[in-house]
Amino acid sequence: MNTNNHFDTIIIGGSYSGLAAAMALGRALRKVLVIDSEMPCNRQTPHSHNFLTQDGKTPKEIATLARQQVAKYNTVQFINDLATNGLKIENGFEIQTSSGDKYTATKLVFATGIKDKTPDIKAFSECWGISVLHCPYCHGYEVRNELTGILGNGEYGFEFSKLISNWTKDLTLFTNGFSTLTKEQKAVLEKHQIKIVENEVEEIEHVNGHIENIVFKDGTKRMIKAIYTKLPFEQHCSIPEQLGCQMTEDGYINTDAMNQTNIHGLFACGDNTSRFRTVANAVAMGTAAGMMLNKQLIEETF
Repeated sequence: MNTNNHFDTIIIGGSYSGLAAAMALGRALRKVLVIDSEMPCNRQTPHSHNFLTQDGKTPKEIATLARQQVAKYNTVQFINDLATNGLKIENGFEIQTSSGDKYTATKLVFATGIKDKTPDIKAFSECWGISVLHCPYCHGYEVRNELTGILGNGEYGFEFSKLISNWTKDLTLFTNGFSTLTKEQKAVLEKHQIKIVENEVEEIEHVNGHIENIVFKDGTKRMIKAIYTKLPFEQHCSIPEQLGCQMTEDGYINTDAMNQTNIHGLFACGDNTSRFRTVANAVAMGTAAGMMLNKQLIEETF
């Protein structure tokens, strides 16, 4: 067991936000360790969009190039492992991994993302990120003017229908059971020719993740090419809560404007802190976290 590795910063999570933080800190001459289990949440998504200079690249292409560029800074090290436990120790933190190794650092950055909780609908998971989508700004252009569905109900279903109507006029709201829309909301949707279907969903028929039909429990089906929905989620990593980080009502790690949590020296960035779930936002937050963390180290030692 290796107990003698000490770093200025340990970054847990080596996707876009974690790599951005690592680059900022590596360029600030900090000794950095990035711990990554190589299981990003968007690994099934075929293409990433709305990120300048990288539009249309696969998530893996972007992450691979990013890691190659960060690895050029010799103060940054990488290990392929899963962080499983964290402790607050004198003058910093200790992180243990699934392999049993332990590492210590003055500061921590959690860029660990979130884990989507998919519904009990057959083949939903196979289509998630491909034709079952979460964000029109990331994927809406590619399915513009297609037969499109919203899987949602009540206030969320109404508001998301309004948003997605910008990308297509052939739109159906699937409430997956009894509609909880108000009369006023139904009237507005009908005015804009947005159809409402209350049948319970059984299955998604697809080819390699691309939807062909949505199948209902009564045996009927509806042709559809894309579905938008918002899924419940849980934090991918429980260590921040274990260390005492405050969480928001929505389940995100609560951070201030400098990406610091309520635990001094512990920063968080990316999808685990924000509903703005885009690659561009993750990179921006990671860069800011790295810069602010470095400033904190300077203030504490100058």
